[in-house]
Amino acid sequence: MEKISSAFEKVKNHQAVERMKMLVGMEIDEESATSTAANEEESSFAFMDDFNRNCSLSTTQRIQGFVICFVAGLTCTLLSMLVFFNPIKFGIAFTLGNLLSIGSTAFLIGPKRQVTMMLDPVRIYATALY
Repeated sequence: MEKISSAFEKVKNHQAVERMKMLVGMEIDEESATSTAANEEESSFAFMDDFNRNCSLSTTQRIQGFVICFVAGLTCTLLSMLVFFNPIKFGIAFTLGNLLSIGSTAFLIGPKRQVTMMLDPVRIYATALY
């Protein structure tokens, strides 16, 4: 029984390391890349695949999009504090600011990867609460 759980832990740790390598842009082993890619394809949405194919930005454009979206989101969030006592205006401004801030990271890592990471079993509860 201990050998099985030890082997399971090794596989789980290896998968975690491979995911981290993919996240930071390092090359991964050919064998694990095909299994990870197959798992990712199974869990992805066709809409997101089409969307990602049409989103091809240069690094400069990605950084500019991130900065513009993040600054706009931060501005909306801060401006929402001015209308704190008007619940409808506050809710709209605060929500828009948060959505822009979250959307800004889609410029850096791509919308498909962001949605996949947000729906990861480890993060699904935080995503739902947010």
